[in-house]
Amino acid sequence: MADIRITDLVNTSEPIDLESQYLMMDNGTISRKVSAGKLIKASFPLNSGYRNGIYRGKNLGTSVTSAQWAAISSGTFDDLFIGDYWVIGGVTWRIAHFDYWLNCGDVNCTTHHVVIVPDSNLYSAQMNTENVTTGGYYNSAMRGGADYPTGGNLANAKTAIDNAFGSSHILSHRELLTNATSNGNASGWAWYDSTVDLMSEVMVYGHLAWSVGGKGYETGIDKEQLALFRLDHSRICNRAYWWLRGVGSAAYFALVDSYGFAANYSASYSLGVRPAFAIK
Repeated sequence: MADIRITDLVNTSEPIDLESQYLMMDNGTISRKVSAGKLIKASFPLNSGYRNGIYRGKNLGTSVTSAQWAAISSGTFDDLFIGDYWVIGGVTWRIAHFDYWLNCGDVNCTTHHVVIVPDSNLYSAQMNTENVTTGGYYNSAMRGGADYPTGGNLANAKTAIDNAFGSSHILSHRELLTNATSNGNASGWAWYDSTVDLMSEVMVYGHLAWSVGGKGYETGIDKEQLALFRLDHSRICNRAYWWLRGVGSAAYFALVDSYGFAANYSASYSLGVRPAFAIK
């Protein structure tokens, strides 16, 4: 990162290890040469607000360090930015948003967290065994509602995520999920516990596309595009098909096409599972 010359640091309440060089200016004054990264740390508050607006894309290693867990727990997210990633178990797990669900839910989410999205599909699976969307996303074979006591087709994703980060570090929050349809559109919802789920169209695109008939039912508390996809649009398309949770019609669920466009397809087709979850 390029260096920035400054004569003053503002909005800082703690000493900074400048590791600086002192430069004689033409007018005879002394200027300090400070890295841009340290200037950002000194000048802006350590919170999710400004971190959700900065993309970095740094490799953070093969496991979450104790310092990183502490930064997440405190809500400072020190030295963590959108696009940063860990490579664990052959999967690139990328930071997509900070505190996305904070202060949401019928049971208030008060735990600081980091939303993670894998770069690649974890595997392929069906949304339903037949081409129907009856029961919405929650009652699908993918989500594993009341008719799927073993957890449905997301079970293997939950196992992979628990193995990568530790089950005690996976955030459980309350989520509004569709549970009924009418004329091929979502028509009902309820609050459910959520740890690992497919993303909605709003989380990916920033708006509804094929699930627009369900309107509010398809939005719920996930009413903002994840910062990862807002700051780096290329992260949406991984050159593979992957399911979203939106009801597209009486037979189709929404998905991201391998060519990068918003699409929907037959519920019984086996396509990519690329869920979102949060670590705490």
